[in-house]
Amino acid sequence: MGFAPMLSVAVLLGTLAAFPAAVHSIGVCYGVVANNLPGPSEVVQLYRSKGIDSMRIYFADAAALNALSGSNIGLIMDVGNGNLSSLASSPSAAAGWVRDNIQAYPGVSFRYIAVGNEVQGSDTANILPAMRNVNSALVAAGLGNIKVSTSVKFDRFADTFPPSNGRFRDEYMTPIAKFLATTGAPLLANVYPTLPTKRNRKAGRKTSCFNYATFQPGRTVVDNGNRLTYTCFCDAMVDSIYAALEKAGTPSVSVVVSESGWPSAGGKVGASVNNAQTYNQGLINHVRGGTPKKRRALETNIFAMFDENGKPGDEIEKHFGLFNPNKSPSYSISF
Repeated sequence: MGFAPMLSVAVLLGTLAAFPAAVHSIGVCYGVVANNLPGPSEVVQLYRSKGIDSMRIYFADAAALNALSGSNIGLIMDVGNGNLSSLASSPSAAAGWVRDNIQAYPGVSFRYIAVGNEVQGSDTANILPAMRNVNSALVAAGLGNIKVSTSVKFDRFADTFPPSNGRFRDEYMTPIAKFLATTGAPLLANVYPTLPTKRNRKAGRKTSCFNYATFQPGRTVVDNGNRLTYTCFCDAMVDSIYAALEKAGTPSVSVVVSESGWPSAGGKVGASVNNAQTYNQGLINHVRGGTPKKRRALETNIFAMFDENGKPGDEIEKHFGLFNPNKSPSYSISF
């Protein structure tokens, strides 16, 4: 091969490296609010043995990060809501956090940093400045490929039916979306169709709404605003987020589902092993095709890897695990 063809190949490879292929993964959130879980090394091995290529953790857990090193498991890591104030007020604190929790683990495949998870109240004012400081610290460290975002609850969106009406409920979300647009980061959103299902079941639309929530045939909804047809709640919820991003002037921002799942027990309507298996397997199979508005694979993370016996609140919160603490499956699931 002559010099000119070799140079052309080198240029092509460099161009491809600068624009990596779109990432699609089904991840699983690794919550640890329990006193009976296996150690992080065993957990990482379980992820790998099941073909799970992405994980979310809710704080910079040194044991988990050490176990993840060299695994090639893509990671979403939260900064922890308790750190928002210091990260927002101090660029040096953000630089220190990045040094101690990211640079110290070069073998970990960090994908996104979630600056806040379902932040409420006055703490929402800290989200954007903390995002800016963490992002600046990553860029200064040569780690600008790690994208900084925040994970929001679905109630941060209003007028979500039909999906084309979706908008941000709170003014603070628009500047966040504009920041994401400048950095190329996605918006992380926790999407749980179980909640609208309960409301609709009470309204007497039991079977069709349950099927609509769990990716089963039986109901379709046509959005006259965007002329798209919806066959499941998940698509409708995600597309209402896209509609909100468009109304904020940030149509380029993508959505990553940072949590979604279904409880297998806990005494609430629809909480059963069969329903959890139906929803989570349906979710895995469905998101490969994206949503009616965005026909590309939707990066999605299932909540959660294990039942967590220490979770506060309703009993149902303890029963979202795909696996039992002894690593046996809670029900059959295929990735």
